[in-house]
Amino acid sequence: MTVSFGWGPVEARALAPAAACVVVVDVLSFTTAVGVAVEAGTAVHPYRWRDATAAAYASRVGATLAVGRREATPEHPWTLSPAALRAAPAPARLVLPSPNGSTIAAEAGTATVVAASLRNHTAVARWLTDRGYGTADRPLAVIASGERWPDGSLRPALEDLLGAGAVLSALVGRGPLSPEAAAAATLWSATEDPVAALHGCDSGRELYEYGYPQDVAVAAETDSSTTVPVLVDGAFQEAAA
Repeated sequence: MTVSFGWGPVEARALAPAAACVVVVDVLSFTTAVGVAVEAGTAVHPYRWRDATAAAYASRVGATLAVGRREATPEHPWTLSPAALRAAPAPARLVLPSPNGSTIAAEAGTATVVAASLRNHTAVARWLTDRGYGTADRPLAVIASGERWPDGSLRPALEDLLGAGAVLSALVGRGPLSPEAAAAATLWSATEDPVAALHGCDSGRELYEYGYPQDVAVAAETDSSTTVPVLVDGAFQEAAA
């Protein structure tokens, strides 16, 4: 198959060696946050650990470090929250810790890495098509991040399945899709109201309960962005024309 689909870092590690491009989908909230920041001109360095090493890494690359949502202050408003990033001044560089989306980006090896969300799925699909990804010569892997259960195991997440399906549905007919990729594309096409699904899914409800409904609202801005963040020299940046 020239277009494959998988879940989380483990499948990213398995699928990436055969892929020319890996698309990371973490709708709530890593890839949505990446898109918002890159739109504003920020280069986003993904980092897989939320610990003391993140600060050291940010210092090494000369970047601002995003903190937890509840750790934000008026003086340091940068977090994983897409809504907070939109409201904050745009730093030149931002380290964005995420154990899901960032880890998948790190597992991509030598493949080109793209960050996709519901906000930019059509732009990402068009960019992939224009550059020949999803063909026999340039296989493509789309990876839904999912969430984590308390024991650390993967929790499949509807929002990421929809985000991946949105990208994959635009690639139907371009090259052979794996059964998993075709199923994700079909789910997107069959979902009558993806915005309602995003607000009502487990991850969406959790953000409401935590007091961050605005992050769900930003993530639900379907097809509002033409930005295609591509990982270049360790940071997501706007794709070259």
